[in-house]
Amino acid sequence: MNDGNAYDDPRVEEPDEGHPTDVEPDGEYDPYYLGGARKRKKRGFAGCLAVIVALAVVVGGAYLVGTKGFHYLKDHLSQADDYSGPGHGKVLFEVKSGDSTTTIGRNLKSDGVVASVDAFLSAANGAKGIQVGYYQLRKKMSADEAFKILNDPNNIIKDTVTIPEGLRAVDIVKILAAKTKYSVADFDAALKNTAALGLPAYAHGNPEGYLFPSTYPFGPTEKPIDMLTDMVTRWKQAASDDDLVNGAKKVGKTPAQVMTIASLIQAEGRGSDMPKVSRVIYNRLDGPGTREGTNGLLQIDATVNYALNRTGVVAVTTEETQNTQSPYNTYLHPGLPPGPIDSPGDAAIKAALNPTPGPWYYYLTVNLRTGLTKFGVTYQEFLGFKQEYAQYCTTSTRC
Repeated sequence: MNDGNAYDDPRVEEPDEGHPTDVEPDGEYDPYYLGGARKRKKRGFAGCLAVIVALAVVVGGAYLVGTKGFHYLKDHLSQADDYSGPGHGKVLFEVKSGDSTTTIGRNLKSDGVVASVDAFLSAANGAKGIQVGYYQLRKKMSADEAFKILNDPNNIIKDTVTIPEGLRAVDIVKILAAKTKYSVADFDAALKNTAALGLPAYAHGNPEGYLFPSTYPFGPTEKPIDMLTDMVTRWKQAASDDDLVNGAKKVGKTPAQVMTIASLIQAEGRGSDMPKVSRVIYNRLDGPGTREGTNGLLQIDATVNYALNRTGVVAVTTEETQNTQSPYNTYLHPGLPPGPIDSPGDAAIKAALNPTPGPWYYYLTVNLRTGLTKFGVTYQEFLGFKQEYAQYCTTSTRC
């Protein structure tokens, strides 16, 4: 047995009697040393702030990652099952501009069309380019069925309406009513909301001439005011493409006057003859002297028919040209009528801005089957055209 004890351990020194065990070490005084132990330094405000900011970043980052991770897992893992079959009922589904494939999948799931986003993404298999529009889908469809419908642009729901050139607003409204679920009264009411249509200020609230002729794919939720606004917007595009404002200045007219001239050209000319008809109108408006006997009278039959509210190509009588009291009767009133008489197309607008150089004051279509139109300078030439037309009518039922 070892007789030694802890007191015999040479590593332990007994303190000298009368001296405390806790003493300051030799050397310079350290204010942070007391009783044989160092006290922790107090942190300043900057140090505390750094800790708070660091904690905020960690907590915020954890929240962001956690939130996104939750949604990712929710979309891709929590309900990764799929419906089978074509589904049932009807769901009008809209793909909006900027929708990603994932967004479309989420919306489909929200509308009860597909069982999960993951199933739809699997069906899409990385494909992109689903077109904007409305699609007729069903409740609880298989993701494959839903994707097949959305991936085919032919399945976009739309009422395709074609508006030919040269129609008046009243005739355009009739076509729209026949091709959509709305009535003539619905469109007439919308036409009165001229501020919503977006007409140019110089139209003075009259939509005549500004419902641009074209083919329009109207969606199932579009209302009459939306459809008519689409047509005015399309006119604005044509006006911009043709540089209507600057072009009008070059021919010495206002944009409103050019649109009126374009409507007359649309009613009277066709194809390559349009710029020549335009020149006849300008010559009669701006030519010198008596303007080859016209004295500024345009004498266009279509303006009389407009005043009489007649549509189509209808021959006017001398009595009608002389007795129809209307500012649109260009046989009685020199200069342009108050506004457009129809909706001109792009070719007519271009012709109004770019009349063919020439001395003509008269023209007449002498063959209604071929559309052959002859242009002349004098009234005597015009009388010769009339005889040629009369001869044609003896052998044609078109007259």
